[in-house]
Amino acid sequence: MPPVPAEPGPPRGAPGFGRTGGRGPSGAPGHPGAGGPADPAAGPAREAGRLGGPLFRDEHAGTAPPGVTETVVLRAISDDAPAPGHGTPPYPGAPVHPAPPPSHPAAGQPRFVPSSHPGQETPVAAQSDPQPQPRKQRGGRNLQAAIGVGVGLGAVIIASLFVVKALFLVVVMAAVAVGVWELTSRLAERKEIKAPLVPLVVGGIAMVATGYWSGIQWAAASLALTGLAVMVWRMAAPPENYLRDITAGVFTAFYVPFLATFVALMLAADDGPQRIVLFLIVTICSDTGAYAVGYKFGRTKLAPTISPGKTREGLAGGIGLSMLAGALLMQLIIDGGSWWQGLILGGCAAVTATLGDLGESMIKRDLGIKDMGTLLPGHGGIMDRLDSLLPTAPVVWLLLAAFVGS
Repeated sequence: MPPVPAEPGPPRGAPGFGRTGGRGPSGAPGHPGAGGPADPAAGPAREAGRLGGPLFRDEHAGTAPPGVTETVVLRAISDDAPAPGHGTPPYPGAPVHPAPPPSHPAAGQPRFVPSSHPGQETPVAAQSDPQPQPRKQRGGRNLQAAIGVGVGLGAVIIASLFVVKALFLVVVMAAVAVGVWELTSRLAERKEIKAPLVPLVVGGIAMVATGYWSGIQWAAASLALTGLAVMVWRMAAPPENYLRDITAGVFTAFYVPFLATFVALMLAADDGPQRIVLFLIVTICSDTGAYAVGYKFGRTKLAPTISPGKTREGLAGGIGLSMLAGALLMQLIIDGGSWWQGLILGGCAAVTATLGDLGESMIKRDLGIKDMGTLLPGHGGIMDRLDSLLPTAPVVWLLLAAFVGS
């Protein structure tokens, strides 16, 4: 580094020369006899706490003697030499602050990395360590919980079907009551539609019971009476939105309990448990085949504005697997059934199951929700499991009655 000329100072021998920054003949800075009398105010403490020279401006301006120069060497900043205030005092007597470890910069301070220019460092924005992102399940579902709940529901259904047939009727009634409650609750929360819950639950249970014990005529009569009860029950509230509320109530009575009544009608046959098994398996195969084939080969969207995950290839896979299951089960477990009848039944069941799924997707999109409830971990609510079963039940009941009798 080239020498830096000293600032002009008082001439040699003038008062103040050699007080802090000049040098006398003896070479000792500030020696009183070297170039002039020392400042009376300057003492040991002043000498220890102050630095002189042209960089600190503590001398009076003047004219430097001819030929006198001073060289000031600035130490380069590097990793081995901490900056002032961190490890070395900037002046004698200053407090010493320990420097933070190089590998752990202070909080809120930028990191520095070596630069290509000697004596310089380049600041780098501090970046937090990347945190591992939790692995997401497909569709946001907990797969383990969904499998566990599915196995548990299957065990309850099989046990109630083949131990005491009437117990399965109780399972259907409980599912109807919870489904009605879920649907009316979501309507009230999202749209402020107040469909009467009490007449819907009572009428729904009556539909299932009368359908099992007395047949379809009594189930239809129970539906009509439930609609009238909804109209009367709603009269207790103010007339505003009366038509809207009773319309939602009649729709709920038809959509949940009346369609579920056809499950009770299948159960009432002599081979009722076998018919229920056929109905459940062809519907499950429709969903499973559509999921597997659509996941692997799905390219063309089936209804992108309703359910973006469904594809035409998945629909074909669901129909194919459901037809195969229908042909096998119709031949093996249904008295008087034939494989070709199972093909027709399985194909129709797959179509209605898909339409039922799309129908509830429309309802949930209109309400702005993802699931109808949270009762079943990994599945959502009861209505999220009944969406494909409910519209499939009357189709399977009708085809079985046509093929092998009721």
